[in-house]
Amino acid sequence: QVQLQESNPGLVKSSQTLSLTCTVSGGSITTGPYYWGWIRQPPGKGLEWMGAISTSGSTRYSPSLKSRTSISRDTSKNQFTLQLNSVTPEDTAVYHCYRASTWYYAGESEYRGRGTQVTVSS
Repeated sequence: QVQLQESNPGLVKSSQTLSLTCTVSGGSITTGPYYWGWIRQPPGKGLEWMGAISTSGSTRYSPSLKSRTSISRDTSKNQFTLQLNSVTPEDTAVYHCYRASTWYYAGESEYRGRGTQVTVSS
């Protein structure tokens, strides 16, 4: 069974770069076709799709976040990483990594990490 675990950066200061790593076990990030991505949920709001990387290494990002977002991978460690630049308190959220059959997270039928709370201080 595929398991995903997000790293825990905790508190990040405004204007800094947030870096989150998802470690995958039970399956290779290069075997697919699958899409490995990130979603987040700000307090009191719904899930927001941020972007994903395919098993071939292609990437796709949310238009609203594209200028600040980058997703990369380390196949030797079976990990993929989200970088979000120039964070503000509005980026405070629970961040989840996932594996999906398409670019976008479809819900409970997909594999998803438990999530990590990221708080951006002003």
